[in-house]
Amino acid sequence: MEDKKTVRAVERALDILLCFTEENELTLTEISGKVSLNKSTVYRLLASLEAKGFLLRDSRTDKYRLGFRIWELSANLVREDDPALLFLTEMEILRDLLGETISLYIRDGRERIRIQAVESKHPIRRVAPIGIRLPLSVGASSKVLVAFADDRIKEYILDDPNWPESVDKESYRLQLEAIYQKGYATSVEEREQGTSAVATPIFNRQGQVMAALSISGPASRFTLQKMDEIAPVIQDAAKRMGMMLK
Repeated sequence: MEDKKTVRAVERALDILLCFTEENELTLTEISGKVSLNKSTVYRLLASLEAKGFLLRDSRTDKYRLGFRIWELSANLVREDDPALLFLTEMEILRDLLGETISLYIRDGRERIRIQAVESKHPIRRVAPIGIRLPLSVGASSKVLVAFADDRIKEYILDDPNWPESVDKESYRLQLEAIYQKGYATSVEEREQGTSAVATPIFNRQGQVMAALSISGPASRFTLQKMDEIAPVIQDAAKRMGMMLK
């Protein structure tokens, strides 16, 4: 019984830390609402996380933010095992070459997560927050991650009980087939108004898709013609990234 309580406490503490994937600072009340726990329970967990250095509390605003212990852990990530670090230099080179925002996505269940981003230097640019979770039903990166996945994963994603009614599944399947044949995907204002993106898969040495490399920018500047023109450049970069993997 005690083991179960301990595991539950760990899960709750991790849920609290995960609240900070979308926000820099949060109050006790905000955290309590996000994790659906009463304030007294959350307060005790926050006190433990603060004592261990995983969270910091600003006494002036009474808001919490990630502590320095998080950075200590991240500093010890092994570059060879972490694509967000492994591919960063190549992403920066691609950004400097093409001038637009570069993002790296992985699939996690029925969502995709942006694990790395290098923003454009243009005054008007696509801002790409790292750590954001997005649906697999729309967007160039989403369709790349699904189109090159095996059939079992495709069906798992399409069987999502929360699949949006606005996205026709048969049309989506046809798009996946076209993307698979072409080798990359494009999208214009599918997820965000005024934004376009082109994405291509990154395969590991076993031929499995492990990430999507995306370039995005304002639709006024990043047209379908422009995306089709630069697709070979992105595909070459994705191949080089794939060769970096073990």
